[in-house]
Amino acid sequence: MKQSPSFPSMDVSSLQSRYLDSCKKHEVLPNSAVLSWFYKAAIQKSEQGKCSIKFFLNQLCNADIYPLIDVFLAVDSSDVDAVDILHESPCNFNEEYVMPLLQTINLKLRVVDLHDMSPEKNFLQDLCHHGLACRILNMRSTHIQKLNMAGTFMQLHTLNLDFCTSIGSLDKDCFSCMPSLMRLSMCETRVANLWTTTAALSKLPSLLELRFQNCLCCKDTGPCPASFGVKARIAFETSSISIRDATFQGFHAKENCGDLLSLTGSALIKEGSAKFDNLSHISEAEMSSCLQRVGSIEISSAVPPNLNGLSNLENKITDKEEILARAHMWDLKNGRPTSLKNYISHHHPSPICFEKHYREYMVALLPRLEVLDNFSITKMDREMGRTIFSKYYEYLPYKRQNKQSVVTVLQKREMGTAGASCPNFSKFKQSCHHGKSQCHFSRSLTAAKLGSAAWPLLHPLHTFSHIYKEGSKRLRARQFEYHPSDSRLMVFGTLDGEVVVINHESGKLVGYVPSANNMNSILGLCWLKKYPSKLLAGSDNGCLKLFDISHIPPIVSDVNCSAGVVTFDDFDQLTSVHVNSGDDQFLASGYSKDVALYDIFSGKRLQLFTNMHREPINVVKFAHHSPFLFATSSFDHDVKLWDLRQKPQWPCYTASNSSGNVMVCFSPDDRYLLVSAVDNEVKQLLAVDGRLHMDFKIASTGSAHNYTRSYYINGSDYIISGSCDENVVRICCTQTGRRLRDVYLEDVESGNSLFVQSLRGDPFRVSFLLKIYCACYFLIFLINKIFFQI
Repeated sequence: MKQSPSFPSMDVSSLQSRYLDSCKKHEVLPNSAVLSWFYKAAIQKSEQGKCSIKFFLNQLCNADIYPLIDVFLAVDSSDVDAVDILHESPCNFNEEYVMPLLQTINLKLRVVDLHDMSPEKNFLQDLCHHGLACRILNMRSTHIQKLNMAGTFMQLHTLNLDFCTSIGSLDKDCFSCMPSLMRLSMCETRVANLWTTTAALSKLPSLLELRFQNCLCCKDTGPCPASFGVKARIAFETSSISIRDATFQGFHAKENCGDLLSLTGSALIKEGSAKFDNLSHISEAEMSSCLQRVGSIEISSAVPPNLNGLSNLENKITDKEEILARAHMWDLKNGRPTSLKNYISHHHPSPICFEKHYREYMVALLPRLEVLDNFSITKMDREMGRTIFSKYYEYLPYKRQNKQSVVTVLQKREMGTAGASCPNFSKFKQSCHHGKSQCHFSRSLTAAKLGSAAWPLLHPLHTFSHIYKEGSKRLRARQFEYHPSDSRLMVFGTLDGEVVVINHESGKLVGYVPSANNMNSILGLCWLKKYPSKLLAGSDNGCLKLFDISHIPPIVSDVNCSAGVVTFDDFDQLTSVHVNSGDDQFLASGYSKDVALYDIFSGKRLQLFTNMHREPINVVKFAHHSPFLFATSSFDHDVKLWDLRQKPQWPCYTASNSSGNVMVCFSPDDRYLLVSAVDNEVKQLLAVDGRLHMDFKIASTGSAHNYTRSYYINGSDYIISGSCDENVVRICCTQTGRRLRDVYLEDVESGNSLFVQSLRGDPFRVSFLLKIYCACYFLIFLINKIFFQI
């Protein structure tokens, strides 16, 4: 075979000559800084046999760009080993030249350091879209709005995105073009979602080191030299030396970390970590004894505060799991490193670091990872991660461990075979043969549809163009309700007292009732079940009306609709209304201690029940199957069950929470009561006697105004919960309490967070084809639908 002729490589001096010739060609003066870079590279080549050229963008001007492009075109065929492009201070040239300059270099491009650079938005978009051939990319503190690395980054092995505070979520394929990425740092970003983050990172086959918070003494993503395993760390503590004075083999843990790194290198660090990977030979008694001594050590004061103002650091060790977790420097209860207290302070944490069981979750879902937040992942870490994940999280609905395709499930249903047995999720629901149960196949479809859908599909239900009011203001939705029998219909009320009925599937307006003079913000809405065209609406000033949508015109009109409207006696400071299962009576509650009972047919108030609680009653709810039983939730911390047949003078029972109750509702089968109190205190009670059935243990924020609302979805298998001070909706299993998903809400157009004011589960779509609506007053969306992508 004939070989292609080889050409001698161009040396550094030849590159310098090429630069001078190009300057002459473009009639510009050579840049003395550029000449000095070539000179330094030539010296390096003569002394070490290898050389790299470092170009500093802040020392260039517009006239230097074209001569440098000519030089860079020849770099790949030169004997220069690497080219680094560095940014240290504001540039003196037009930043639109940066991308052409970077893209000119191919194989020899090693480091691109753009930290603290504030380029035009188009520059960052071009960089992410087209990619780079560099090996190390530092975008620390840049104002990148959306991490969508769709370009080619085939050689990239290190990426630094620290302090990119505009990054709040990761797209599904944002890392799919980085097959060689081994090290990723995202300290002090806004990344918070465990599910989407691990799903995105799982597409990095080479990822070994990850960091969302940095150890105080570590500048890169590698393992901290001051953490060589549990035995060494216990030795630190049992010597009763504070972290500020602790030493390791003669080196100060804080001050001499850099010296230790330079002397030993990463090989020694890995060797030291490996010595303590297998701790199976350490008895629990020995570990417990060590931990008792651990408790006496001085605690570092440099503990990063919880992002919501709480530290929530637990000191108690109550079971074997917590002993092992504490032994390995991780607080099981709070999912954060106890090393923050006892050893090395972590700085600049992203919000994800404060998620409960953060480390265990990441370790369990990223099995190839070796270092997380500058701490090596040992065998004990992996065992602990699997244990914690299986205890507190669901990989797939109904405890399923393996994914199945929808096609496979449908084929098994057609053949009448169950295939893999469905776990005995709730025995009372398995009334028919396991293999032929329609419930079984519905749940199989649920798990298959959900699959790896960590990202919900945000779909705005836009305001209708012809529903504009004075000054072209859009409707401001406050409350909404699905129709109980027609899956297409929904009603929502606005802050200005309008009642709007829409077909949310087609986007068409069905009926519109303009605000009357005596109608304020709509806080209560309820459809009648036996009379599907009728709905009850109540406003915060106490006005109560029953509308018949068959008499409501689907157009905006200044004429008040009176046909088909029944007006009831006012209930002052109204907050909720609810119709019983017989559609003959309804209850109204408000910012008072009283509840009123109304007759729907006569339009009269039948009775006023006074002083039912010690504080205002926020919500009143009838049972789904009994027309007499109803529950009340109050800010006095109590939830009470009542029976109309007893002329409610005393409750059937009272259950209490530690904070004021915002919401209560019955499960569809009336077996349970779902109670939501202020700041994420969500519990499920047995409806028969009020005993606690499940505490969902959602982390609190410390805010007394974080009003939490929760509802059942997919029958009573799961719940959704959201709070007005948070942009997240949580999905939990009602039988195990395990978390299935956290869905973070963000307006894709503006990047602003959507805070939950109201939410419902779709009563018609099986399982996780969810619609969660957020009445966000300040955004361009009227209502937002969230579907799990299938």
